[in-house]
Amino acid sequence: MESRDFDRRASAGHMLDEVLGTDGRGVEIAVVRASMIALAFTMLGSISLLISSGVHAQSSRSVGSPTSCVMPAATLVEIASGLNIPWSAVHVGSEVLVSQRGTGEIVAFRPGETLRSVGTVPDVVARGDGGMLGLAVLTESANVWLYAYYSTISGNRIVRMAYSEGALGEVQPVLDGLPGGRGHNGGRIEFGPDGMLYATVGETRNPNLSQDPNSLAGKILRMTPTGGVPTDNPVRGSLVYSLGHRNSQGLAWDDRGQLWATDFGDDGWDELNRVEPGGNYGWPVIEGRGGNPAYIDPVMQWHTQEMGPSGLAYVDGTFFVAGLTGQRLWSVTIDAAGNPEATAHYAGEFGRVRHVFEGNDGNLWFLTNGRRGDPDGQVLSVPLGSLAAPECSRVSAAGGRGGVPATVP
Repeated sequence: MESRDFDRRASAGHMLDEVLGTDGRGVEIAVVRASMIALAFTMLGSISLLISSGVHAQSSRSVGSPTSCVMPAATLVEIASGLNIPWSAVHVGSEVLVSQRGTGEIVAFRPGETLRSVGTVPDVVARGDGGMLGLAVLTESANVWLYAYYSTISGNRIVRMAYSEGALGEVQPVLDGLPGGRGHNGGRIEFGPDGMLYATVGETRNPNLSQDPNSLAGKILRMTPTGGVPTDNPVRGSLVYSLGHRNSQGLAWDDRGQLWATDFGDDGWDELNRVEPGGNYGWPVIEGRGGNPAYIDPVMQWHTQEMGPSGLAYVDGTFFVAGLTGQRLWSVTIDAAGNPEATAHYAGEFGRVRHVFEGNDGNLWFLTNGRRGDPDGQVLSVPLGSLAAPECSRVSAAGGRGGVPATVP
């Protein structure tokens, strides 16, 4: 059966990557440490349930919400075209850098100018849904670092490269040996408001790894800019920030600094999740909203045929989700009572929508992979109009509404 993410569920292939080693003192110590980590994550889940029901979708009403939202408000403009399966894009000054999944090449452009190559990352292997995936940017004084998440013959890898005078410098490893395979590679990387680098790692078609505290598969990771483990991570010595994910490809923070993520479902529900440190999101035990207090329910869920969530952005009170399977852009607003509503935009007009982000001109930009068999990827831009909260609900009701608010029993 064909996957919804340019890969195939058959011929899985995966790597098991352990968080902890043996410290040179034998397998027994590794087993004990693994057991302690598993217990720690279990305790974290229980404590979060006791302290705050806000980690569950049905209690998102207590989170509060903005008093306004933004929605596409004018005609779309094509910013760039001719891209080969564009996967991620970032701003560096007035330039936009875009990763191309199939080739390993990173291209740059300024609006109104043609695409140009800034370099090809070595050792990229494009198979299934793997290849050249997420990009992120870090500026340190006069230095600009471009981070990249990509697939190799032996798994996935995060590196960084100096970017100067329109060219990439030498590759410096940040985190190697990440689980990878022909499918479910995750691949989104973003710097959070805390200055840490977050990364989504898929479960590589091996669902049991999502609940395995010894594996980085099926997890959201949090690390320092050089790949170290932050001292305030949920479990000491572990990069794992949250677990129980299937194939997350979208990360964004709201105006309160809260992390959110999208996740591909299997045959039931795609998800928008409010991510808590140490939180367990249920896969493969639960897909979508399960009402099991051991796991955190999504805030919004969609039938898999109408969504296929990849990139995620938060702009002035509105979440925007790139939909691959449904070939559309989604907006999600949350009202004062915590009730989410989803609206579809441009359904079927541009093929598969891979990523969405706020342009440096204040518009909403998104990447399209085109349609199957047609690799002509685009970067599109649309102005956003601000609406008061009551108007947001009316737009959702009148537009291509979809999804199921997971707050509804």
